[in-house]
Amino acid sequence: MSFTVHTHAERPDLAEQAAGLGDEFWPEYNRHGDVTNAYWHEMRTRFPALQFTLVDDDTGELAAEGHTLAIPWDGTVEGLPAGFDGIFEPGLSDAPKTALCAMAAEVRPAYQGRGLAVRMLELMKQVAAREGLADLLAAIRPSLKDRYPLAPIAEYLHWTRDDGQAFDPWLRVHLCVGGEIMRAEPESLRITGTVADWEHWTEMAFPVSGEYVFPDGLAPVSIDREADRGLYWEPNIWVRHRV
Repeated sequence: MSFTVHTHAERPDLAEQAAGLGDEFWPEYNRHGDVTNAYWHEMRTRFPALQFTLVDDDTGELAAEGHTLAIPWDGTVEGLPAGFDGIFEPGLSDAPKTALCAMAAEVRPAYQGRGLAVRMLELMKQVAAREGLADLLAAIRPSLKDRYPLAPIAEYLHWTRDDGQAFDPWLRVHLCVGGEIMRAEPESLRITGTVADWEHWTEMAFPVSGEYVFPDGLAPVSIDREADRGLYWEPNIWVRHRV
């Protein structure tokens, strides 16, 4: 199976077609990030050369979409953005950029399990190289963390299988292609909403205030019924790829 890569700058029609791809990929609650919802569209439209699509050569169908954003970075752990949310402000600024951030690698369900995850990472590295950037940074969303929402992310990132490789499949993919773990980010992506919002997003009832584990959540959501507010912080793991 072969695919053709197009940047959004080259094929704005495909960019428009791919605009709703995340609805097939992300859990409902994860589509309501406070910062991501405020700046995601601006990222896609202001930097079309940094976004790309993969099209199935056999069927002509859109198979995947990749999003990246360049930031200024001093090369240190301390200099990393304050989580995924922290990428947007420096990325949308006019400051000289030195690293590329992998914002999302969205593979449609019908194309998952065909090795496109590694292909997407390699394409992001190619974007970085084309832009003259020395590093690709990723605040990755561990793919099995939702099964262990009470485990601190700083501990989870060190879990291994019997063969010594990383326990988490998505982290393992990054490490197998040369990625280096930089640090855990417990409060990376913030999502807030009313109690009714969270009950709709999760299809759960939250009858009293407290911490709740919910389907697909990587950590608990904190529900405050008196304030009519639910607060969730998605944990991530920072990984660096040298280009």
